[in-house]
Amino acid sequence: MTGEGSPLDPAEKVDLWRQRFFEAQAAAEEFILGEHGEDGLAGWIQANSRITAELLRAQRPAGVSATDHFMTRLRHQLLLYDSAVTSEPQPSGTVLRNADCGILRYRKRAARAGVVLTFSSPCPYCQELNTAIAARYVEPDVTVSCEQAGDGCTWRAESRHASGEEADGSPQRGRAGE
Repeated sequence: MTGEGSPLDPAEKVDLWRQRFFEAQAAAEEFILGEHGEDGLAGWIQANSRITAELLRAQRPAGVSATDHFMTRLRHQLLLYDSAVTSEPQPSGTVLRNADCGILRYRKRAARAGVVLTFSSPCPYCQELNTAIAARYVEPDVTVSCEQAGDGCTWRAESRHASGEEADGSPQRGRAGE
């Protein structure tokens, strides 16, 4: 192409990145399922969770617990798709409420446009992948779980030591140095 087009505005760039990521993810899922079946998908989730946990360890800002870093990453991931997300500190940990999942909405829109989707719902894959990442990354005394709720979900990062046993810092979020 030799024509000079006008540059994309920021909203167009965001939409294009979402589309490209969606296409790459869908292609990987289709290939893995087609070539290796459900066992291949389980292996993909384990490899993806290992790689992501390693990246998170390398990227974690000083003074931020792994749990806070993980929950912030998850929140930002959901916000990339304009999800309706709120984060609430709780005595036992952090609760991330995704009242209207933009990823699910984006996929429904793609399906209406004729895109053949690998999964009828991305939710089980998302939940399995992100809980596997958390299991490899967050502090050992923290459990990360997810509950589906309509077109959204609720993520919880809860410490087994949230009863106030530790005097310094917020025990539900682990220690920054761990």
